[in-house]
Amino acid sequence: MNIAVFCSQYEVAEKYRLAAETLARLIAQRRHTLVFGGHDEGLMGVIADTAHREGGRVVGIIREKIKETAYKNADEMVIVRDTLEMNRELIARADVIVVLIGGIGTLNELTDVLRMKKNGLLHKRVVVINTDGFYEKFKEQLEKMNAEGFLKKEVLETLHFADTPEEGMRYIETHGN
Repeated sequence: MNIAVFCSQYEVAEKYRLAAETLARLIAQRRHTLVFGGHDEGLMGVIADTAHREGGRVVGIIREKIKETAYKNADEMVIVRDTLEMNRELIARADVIVVLIGGIGTLNELTDVLRMKKNGLLHKRVVVINTDGFYEKFKEQLEKMNAEGFLKKEVLETLHFADTPEEGMRYIETHGN
């Protein structure tokens, strides 16, 4: 299974790095393929290094403008024109999408996926790893949007929040895409 992971390109707190390592280890050990934003930095570098070290297949998708920061040990590196093309390629190659901790770029990727789901253009499962409650307010906002008629229940139901990478992987392997 190809598992696209959206996450930060920045160095972040140890608890988030450990969650990223755990997810990458699970992906590799279960012989899935990691598909990610291609960076050799921050959480992106962590997931790529861990998956590679554990014998997993690693596919990066990176923008032309920043290709010098590409992960050097990728089994495949795809260079695309811009962020929009990168997001589309990540989504197209994924069987399942997992969201780790991230900033504006990660939220952009996640909301792009939700918009595609809303419009019936995407039917893949999405798992948000809610390490240390990082996405709790986002989850509450989505639930409020649903309760007040701004987000269809069907869209909300295709988004699964997991407290740990292990819980997220169990969900993926039970529900697939």
